[in-house]
Amino acid sequence: MEDHTFVVGQEFPDVKSFRNAIKEAAIAQHFELRIIKSDLIRYFAKCASEGCPWRIRAVKLPNAPTFTIRSLEGAHTCGRNAQNGHHQASVDWIVSFIEERLRDNINYKPKDILHDIHKQYGITIPYKQAWRAKERGLAAIYGSSEEGYCLLPQYCEQIKRTNPGSLAEVFTTGADNRFQRVFVSFYASIYGFLNGCLPIIGLGGIQLKSKYLGNLLSAATFDADGGLFPLAFGVVDVENDESWMWFMSELQKALEIHADDIPQLTFLCDGQKGILDAVRRKFPNSLNSFCMRHLSESIGKKFKNSRLVHLLWKAAYSTTTIAFKEKMAEIEEVSSDAANWIRQFPPSHWALVYFEGTRYGHLSSNIDEFNRWILEVRELPVIQIIERIHTKLMIEFEDRRMKSSSWFSVLAPSAEKRMSEAISHATTYQVLRSDDFEFEVLSAERSDIVNIGTHCCSCRDWQLNGIPCSHAVAALISCRKDMYAFAEKCFTVASYRETYAQDIHPLPEKIECRKIEEDAFDDDVQVVRPPKFRRPPGRPEKKRICVEDLNREKHTVHCSRCNETGHYKTTCKSDCLKSIEQF
Repeated sequence: MEDHTFVVGQEFPDVKSFRNAIKEAAIAQHFELRIIKSDLIRYFAKCASEGCPWRIRAVKLPNAPTFTIRSLEGAHTCGRNAQNGHHQASVDWIVSFIEERLRDNINYKPKDILHDIHKQYGITIPYKQAWRAKERGLAAIYGSSEEGYCLLPQYCEQIKRTNPGSLAEVFTTGADNRFQRVFVSFYASIYGFLNGCLPIIGLGGIQLKSKYLGNLLSAATFDADGGLFPLAFGVVDVENDESWMWFMSELQKALEIHADDIPQLTFLCDGQKGILDAVRRKFPNSLNSFCMRHLSESIGKKFKNSRLVHLLWKAAYSTTTIAFKEKMAEIEEVSSDAANWIRQFPPSHWALVYFEGTRYGHLSSNIDEFNRWILEVRELPVIQIIERIHTKLMIEFEDRRMKSSSWFSVLAPSAEKRMSEAISHATTYQVLRSDDFEFEVLSAERSDIVNIGTHCCSCRDWQLNGIPCSHAVAALISCRKDMYAFAEKCFTVASYRETYAQDIHPLPEKIECRKIEEDAFDDDVQVVRPPKFRRPPGRPEKKRICVEDLNREKHTVHCSRCNETGHYKTTCKSDCLKSIEQF
């Protein structure tokens, strides 16, 4: 069938196979079919071109599903036009053409479908038809969006059953149980955060692209080696202040269930007012900080100057007020408008030197890394998105456990590297001891005061990063102290291994979940319907990724016809009013 030729007596497994074969031949050979009769036992068709003598007749064999060609008349005398579309190139045919490609690449774009079909068959199909075929193909492979919402309650129950201690809850709204939100946090993630991770949580969201849109909200932290460690995530129908308040409330509940005393936390976010209010309300003793990546992207986008971005990062990493003011002065020289724009964000929320707590060297959240886990599945049903995160978590936990088994250092590799660099520099310093705790460390350029009792150095690197700086290391070596004992516990290999000590267990496959739902269906089973909001037609608007401009002035609409504000020329009613008065 590679050359799409037919002969009398040729057999096909069933009627569907024959129909697909004749359709494929018509598309490949660029002739249109006119079907005269088609049912489960017979098939008559001819070429649709006027005057073309080509005919074909096929029938079903007795007592078998096999279809065979009984007669084949004439040869095609019609011409070919490679630039036209084809009536037989239906959405169903396109789905069969792209199904395997979609399995390998979820992000198989409609324009790529158009290109591949034209390359292979020489026909041009409408973009909308390719888009519909992709939607239908994804539904055939991964299930429909409606099915995804319907299966959520059973799926959450499976999470809690196979991973005891985990939180997985679905929230609905209205009498018809429309989906509103779902929150998931695996016990292994909660345990790892409370027993081994840094007390820093990054918050953020990403828009989904499925039929009913929605947003994924997430909370992630850092392990001892600085790696991404997802703590909790949720899907909401709409991202707003209320949804963030709900998400932070669920996160607070998840931590309080498994911890008698929650440590002081530092939250990193993009500065959205709704997130900041939710953090202050649910975690009143925590500290808030802007994510520097979002802040730097905002200034870069607004002022189109890479030097400003570089100077802003230098100012953020400054460990002394003098160094910070010097960088801010340089920003003022480059652009006074940029300096004024930065001043609307208090330095205590983004600069290390003014921040009240300890950020352990992390100025940016790792939410974008977590969002990359689901980038290619954002068009799939919500249950597939959760399953992708669950699968990724299982893989990462296992890989990192295996990786850490070969570590024989006290600190995790990234922290061990910092310590090694500090030891290398410390050998060139001169140490003067004042008492049991205080030392003066002399280098070629400066003099620093170190207090090993309070874990402080006048360079402020020790207290800001949690690992002894080179001056502190020099002081510790001089009094024969173990420098590793003065590093924060969250940087040790022991803490890293404790972070991944708990397993994330697999769940039943989707088919099994569907079977469970059907077998267990009764009046007590919650049936979740999709939200009322659906994806609007057209290209979606790009979501703002920069920090919220707190002092932004709203644009005033002005009419060029009547010189009034509040409307445009196209919606101006002044002419209508004049016409009424004249009438």
